[in-house]
Amino acid sequence: MKRVNPSSLPRPSGFSHAVVARGTTVHLAGQTGMTSDGSIVEGGVVAQFEQALGNLLTALAEAGGAPEHLASLSVYVVDMDDYRAHAREIGQVWQRLVGHEYPAMAGIGVPRLWDAEALVEVQGLAVLPD
Repeated sequence: MKRVNPSSLPRPSGFSHAVVARGTTVHLAGQTGMTSDGSIVEGGVVAQFEQALGNLLTALAEAGGAPEHLASLSVYVVDMDDYRAHAREIGQVWQRLVGHEYPAMAGIGVPRLWDAEALVEVQGLAVLPD
């Protein structure tokens, strides 16, 4: 997997501008901060991001992948100001669970998610090497 960050674009922070990959694609459904019992974790956007990302990584692992196989990730956020205010903590969660490499990413503000208590949802695409 090759991460592409042209010098003619602003320096990315917390994402890559493009990712080139060859292999088997794994489409990862949107995951919220929902636990296995169906409840949304308490503790705000950081706790929910950690649970949601952990859920996505669990699905990826079951499909035979690992965090380094993430090619793109969309993050849907109910309160973008709150998310941005906690960006450093969210980044620490990312580095602990995924590492220091970033897929192509988008942060998208939405009025609400399927689960009314959910503050954040992550959806991704991974490419497993052949």
